[in-house]
Amino acid sequence: MTTASTPGSTRREPELVGQTVVVIGGSAGIGLETARRARAEGADVILTGRNPQRLKQAVLEVGAQHSEAFDANDAASLERFFRGLPTPIDHVMVTAGGPHYGPLLAIELEDARRGLTEHVLLAIQVAQGASRKVRPGGTLLFMGGTGGRHPSAVLGIASAVTVAMPALVANLALELAPVRVNLIAAGFVDTPLSASLLGEDLDRRRDELRATLPIRRVVGPADVAALAVHIMTNTALTGATYDIDGGQQLVAR
Repeated sequence: MTTASTPGSTRREPELVGQTVVVIGGSAGIGLETARRARAEGADVILTGRNPQRLKQAVLEVGAQHSEAFDANDAASLERFFRGLPTPIDHVMVTAGGPHYGPLLAIELEDARRGLTEHVLLAIQVAQGASRKVRPGGTLLFMGGTGGRHPSAVLGIASAVTVAMPALVANLALELAPVRVNLIAAGFVDTPLSASLLGEDLDRRRDELRATLPIRRVVGPADVAALAVHIMTNTALTGATYDIDGGQQLVAR
């Protein structure tokens, strides 16, 4: 004899109640969607972004507890932000920074520095600032990519960053333990950043991915946000890189 379940018997409790999530680069795209998901799981959210108007709108959308507008790659501003956080926090996700493409022999040195600064050096500085604020068992979560794993004359510094980030994250996981440190490596994600990079080629790229990816659809910010929140809540995860590309790496180039 089976017992009938009641309508409320399968209801799941939110997993981030009483916790605080900081999203650096949280005013749009993956960062904003992760903030929205974290709020749905009961977290208090703190957002940062470079564009004050866009950040203000994001704060209203998710009901953020606090926000600050600054460029995360400004070392002094980032240090001041962490120093001024009012309470201990539980999770920090960094989505700030974009890819820098171009042949290495043709790239301006300043652009090469920016490509490294916006990912590798930013991760180090975030770790230094967060080390004094994140509770034991909390998370630092960084964004990387998968495309740069395949050598290409047009990827340039992006390939170097793709290779460097997993090693950096693994070392930080040892240094910051018991705070956990992880990396999400994404393929194409349908975000405003992707739209700005591809321009008129955006629809063609979407159609191509729908036809060729094993999942037969395009990966969106909500997919990445779901993975991010899972990494925050699963306390067995640290020092690892988690791919999310819809099987893009499995498709012949």
